[in-house]
Amino acid sequence: MSAPDGAGEVAGPPGVPLRTIALQWARLGCVGFGGPPAHIALLRRMCVEERGWITAAEFEDGIAATNLLPGPASTQLAIFCAWRLRGPAGGIIGGACFIVPGLVLILVLSAVFLARHPAGWILGAAAGAGAAVPAVALSAARGFVPASWKRIGTSGGQRARWLGYAIAGGAAAATIGPYLVLVLLACGLAEVAVRREARRGGGAGAVVAAAGGHAVVAGGLAALAWVAFKVGALSYGGGFVIVPLMQHDAVVTYHWMTGAQFLNGVALGQATPGPVVLTVAVVGYAAKGVPGGLLATLVAFTPSFLFVLLGGPRFDQIRANIVIQAFLTGAGPAVIGAIAGSAIPLGLAFQHLWQIPVLAGALLWLFAARRGVVSGLLIAGGTGVLLALSGVPV
Repeated sequence: MSAPDGAGEVAGPPGVPLRTIALQWARLGCVGFGGPPAHIALLRRMCVEERGWITAAEFEDGIAATNLLPGPASTQLAIFCAWRLRGPAGGIIGGACFIVPGLVLILVLSAVFLARHPAGWILGAAAGAGAAVPAVALSAARGFVPASWKRIGTSGGQRARWLGYAIAGGAAAATIGPYLVLVLLACGLAEVAVRREARRGGGAGAVVAAAGGHAVVAGGLAALAWVAFKVGALSYGGGFVIVPLMQHDAVVTYHWMTGAQFLNGVALGQATPGPVVLTVAVVGYAAKGVPGGLLATLVAFTPSFLFVLLGGPRFDQIRANIVIQAFLTGAGPAVIGAIAGSAIPLGLAFQHLWQIPVLAGALLWLFAARRGVVSGLLIAGGTGVLLALSGVPV
């Protein structure tokens, strides 16, 4: 990966106007349904295959580097690609244009689904789509398993640590949601300690303990900013890890929304285009209306811009850093466990018995039929609409 040519500018195809970046990245933000895999495929097609703006090797380097950073990896990749073309200005404009279309749509939908007295069919759509969300969580966790399992190593001790980290993350997500970040950090640091001891010729490894508390104990904008900051700067493993990070704070600690409304927010984040992390805007809207949604989005995505704009020239060193690699090797299984474990409190938020068979159908759709998340959520939401129109309580 080539270094910047000068202050703030990077080597790249000359003459790519900022207006072009704005238009093309906004288009991606409008059509980017399907989460990170779809975003990466769209970026590759545009930047590498169709336009030739970035080489295939540079693009793969960008994927590898952004996957090492906390926060939404596909959003960081979108920022990185725009940064490669026009430096910081390109990164800021490209990243913002990728985020804004989904943000506008999700705020509009939040106003509809979180209204005081929504129509019955809207409640049915929300309850139906929400019933599928635990299945989506399990599907997301499954997708991360192969690479993480391979990364930890093949020895019995390494595989045992992987299982231990995953169990710790799952248990934390199911029981102590607000402190999940501490568990993720502890697992990452434990793996760093184990590998450092192994390099020194030590034997058993190390035990890492972590303790801490909320920086904010009262509600309000400061609390909302803290929750959003955890999403943007302390989440490892992709967009869906935000669910266990936010759920307890949004529902139990600050009472910004009910468990059912949180399910709706997760469903909206999955079914709308753009970053999955935009679920944080739904939480912000529930807390403080449109200003809260905008604040939560700004706080959650600012770390991604800073990571790429400040760290882009050093991505090679980041990828080669053995401490970072070890930390992510330990935190990764904990993230997978946390995503899977979040299905438990999500399922406990169900309010109607009919949501259970809808969940069963979503599990079959995602795991047996191996079909897409967006289509599964739309089918579940449509089922809820039909039930509401037929007079079933929603």
